[in-house]
Amino acid sequence: MSRWSPRVTVATVIPHDDRFLLVEEDRGGPASQFNQPAGHLEPGERLIEAARRETREETAWDVAITAYLGLYIFTAADGLVFHSHGFIARPRAAHTTPLDHGILGAHWLRPEEIESLAQEGRLRSPLVLTRIRDYRAGRRFPLSVIHEG
Repeated sequence: MSRWSPRVTVATVIPHDDRFLLVEEDRGGPASQFNQPAGHLEPGERLIEAARRETREETAWDVAITAYLGLYIFTAADGLVFHSHGFIARPRAAHTTPLDHGILGAHWLRPEEIESLAQEGRLRSPLVLTRIRDYRAGRRFPLSVIHEG
């Protein structure tokens, strides 16, 4: 019997001056899509390390992870289940390193711009907007709620 394993991912909400850092991705469709810096946890990696790595790879920004936003469970249209750990980060420094394959750019967007992208169906998943709304509502947990052995 095979064991069911959800996909473990991280996503980082990065606010600055009433804007949020999102990545624009080429997903092969008629229009690009937008997402928080996000990706899969790699073997042996800790969640906070994964959040910082994915942000660096997808935006070229170095960030300080400041809080845990929560666990978001999402079932994709293809039936895959994702356990997405949301984090909040403060931007520290931008670099000129190349972005991951498929990333068209990193953009600082106002909440109303993100809402507009959602209405156009251009967010990678509904979790993008949910995480931003949770952040704006004051949702925060200390990083100490995460226990990694």
